[in-house]
Amino acid sequence: MRRRAVNVCSPRTKKVIIEDESKGVVMVTIDKAGDEIIRIMNESQLPYIHDPQAPRFLLMDKQGKFALGIGGYVRATAEYDFGGIVDNIDFIPAYIPNGSKIKNQFQMDASTSTIFLKLVGHTRLLGDFVVYTAGNFRDGSNKGFQLRNAYVSFRNVTVGYSYGGFMDLAAMPSTIDYQGPNGAAFYRSTQLGYTYKGLKNFRFHASIEAPAVDGTTNSDLSIAQQRMPDFTAYAQYGWNSRSHFRVGGLVRSMTYTSEERDKASAVTGYGVQASTTFSLTKKWQVFGQATYGKGIGQYLNDISNLNVDIVPGPEKEGKMQALPMLGWFAGLQYNICPKVFLSGTYSTSRLYSDHGYPTDEPAMYRYGQYLVANMFWSVTPNMQVGAEYLRGWRTNFDDATHHANRMNLLVQYSF
Repeated sequence: MRRRAVNVCSPRTKKVIIEDESKGVVMVTIDKAGDEIIRIMNESQLPYIHDPQAPRFLLMDKQGKFALGIGGYVRATAEYDFGGIVDNIDFIPAYIPNGSKIKNQFQMDASTSTIFLKLVGHTRLLGDFVVYTAGNFRDGSNKGFQLRNAYVSFRNVTVGYSYGGFMDLAAMPSTIDYQGPNGAAFYRSTQLGYTYKGLKNFRFHASIEAPAVDGTTNSDLSIAQQRMPDFTAYAQYGWNSRSHFRVGGLVRSMTYTSEERDKASAVTGYGVQASTTFSLTKKWQVFGQATYGKGIGQYLNDISNLNVDIVPGPEKEGKMQALPMLGWFAGLQYNICPKVFLSGTYSTSRLYSDHGYPTDEPAMYRYGQYLVANMFWSVTPNMQVGAEYLRGWRTNFDDATHHANRMNLLVQYSF
C-alpha cells in the first residue's frame, strides 16, 4: 500500500543459505535476513509508489552486518487517449496541443521498468548507512538507460543524486501516470542534505542542491553557468506513521548574461510550500500539497516543461525576471482491503503574467488542470495491476481551452 513502508520484518531471524558458506558472502531471502538489516531496509524505504520495493534476495556477509540487494520491477502500461490527446507518453496538460485534428491515440510503454542496487549496513563510524543507485529506460525515444537515484546516506546525511528537499514524497498520490499531478512539486537533484530527528514527532531538513535553470531568452540574453546552489529547508510534525504536516521553502539565484549590459547578472527566485497526509479512518487517507513562488518552474510538474524559470523583462532591455507561479493538488485514498485501494486527485498549476509578460504570445500556457481516478490491486506480494482515468485541461493567456482524456492500464512485477 502507498505511504506505508514495505513490511520486510519476520519473527524468524535464522538465515536460509542458498550459496556455499565457504564463500565470503551468503545469499538469503529478505525475510530471513538479520534483525539489523531488516530494520535498516524498512527505515530507508521511500514512501513513493514508483520507488521499488525491498529486494527479494540479498547477498550478506557471514556476520549479517552488511547486505547488498539487487531488485527492481518490470512495468508495462497501455494508454488510450480520446476526446483530445496529450502529445507525450506521460499525461502532461502543458502538452495538450493548441490545435490537432487527431483526437484519439493509442500508446504502450515499458520504459519506466526499474533496476536498483542497495547496500545497507551498520558501522561505528557511519552508523546506519545506505548506498543506493537506481535507473530506468526513460531516456528519450531510444529507450536508453537513465539514472534515477545515486546516493549514500549515513547519520541523517544524504550525499548524491536523489529526490530534492523542496517536495514531499509521502504526500504524493498513487498514479499509473508516471508524471503525476501537474501541480505537484517533484524533481531530483545532486545534493548535500541533513535531516535532524532529535525531537519527538518533529523532523527538520536542510539541503544544498545543484542548480538547474531553464528559461526563455532572445538574441541579447543567454543563461550562463550558475554561481550559487539552491537552498531548501523544511520542518515536519508527524503524529503517527501515516500522518504528518510539513512546511518548506527554497531560495535560488539564477545567473544570466546580457550583450547590452556586457556582464553577468542574477535574478532571485523563491518558493514556499505546505503539504500533508493523514488518516481519517483505517480505510481513508487524505493527502495534498500547495506550492507558490517566483522562478521555481523547474520544480513544478507542468510548468517545468515551459522554460520559464527566468524570462526577458519587457519593461527593461537586457534584464530578465522571475514569474510568479502556483501549483497544488488534493486527493483521497480508500483502502477497500489490504490488497485493493481506490484513489482520486485533483490538481492545477498556474503561470502568472508579470510586467506585461508575455507580450506577444497569447497562445502561451497560462494554467492547467489534472483529474485522476484509479484502482490498484496487489494480485500477489510482487505483482500489481491497475486501471486509471485521467482528464486534463490547458488554458492559454488568450483564454482558449483544450482538453484530453486518457485510460491507463498497468501490469507491474517486482523482483
